[in-house]
Amino acid sequence: MKKYLAEMVGTMVLVLMGCGTAVSLGCTSNDPVLAATVVGTALAFGLAVVAMAYTIGGISGCHINPAITLGCLLSGRMNGKDAAMYMIFQTIGAILGAAVLALCTSTSGDVIVGTGANACQPGVSLVGGLIAEIVFTAIFVLVVLGTTDEKKGAGNFAGLAIGLSLVLVHLVCIRYTGTSVNPARSIGPALFEGGPALEQLWIFIVGPFIGAAISAGIWKVLSKE
Repeated sequence: MKKYLAEMVGTMVLVLMGCGTAVSLGCTSNDPVLAATVVGTALAFGLAVVAMAYTIGGISGCHINPAITLGCLLSGRMNGKDAAMYMIFQTIGAILGAAVLALCTSTSGDVIVGTGANACQPGVSLVGGLIAEIVFTAIFVLVVLGTTDEKKGAGNFAGLAIGLSLVLVHLVCIRYTGTSVNPARSIGPALFEGGPALEQLWIFIVGPFIGAAISAGIWKVLSKE
């Protein structure tokens, strides 16, 4: 049970810090975003992952992302029961993080609004958004699988590598979908924000899961001796 609770806490922190930064910097607007808000939001998500990796990594492995959990399941690193429980508690954690953020923004008037929910940005089609989430999730989960591999991984530097790769993914993908690559991260904020975020939520569940499955297949080929 301890590892499930760790995943819940870790995902809550990721959503609160990452989405909270996006909201505070105004990186959730449909208006053209400033480069500084993109960089700031990307760093926040990456730093949150690094912080949690070295906090709960020894307890649960710090997936804090159902797509990573699926990748680990398909790679034979965990069983189905643990994978399902991880995903459930990750989603609960994301909802809790979004709830805290929604509570904070609800008391700020019109100064700070939103919960950092994902949606295809202006000019980006649903197909384009889906493709972006598939591709960038595949890249991100591949980094996770590679750096955490028992024989070929990066050891204690895995958390840093994963966090930096998430920064990179956000820098590229924010202008397309706001960057999810994490179904739980999208579910929590969407429940409180509604509108396009809720209508398009399927993209941020289906896309990352497909991307994770692709990355698991790629890593099996690359790691085969």
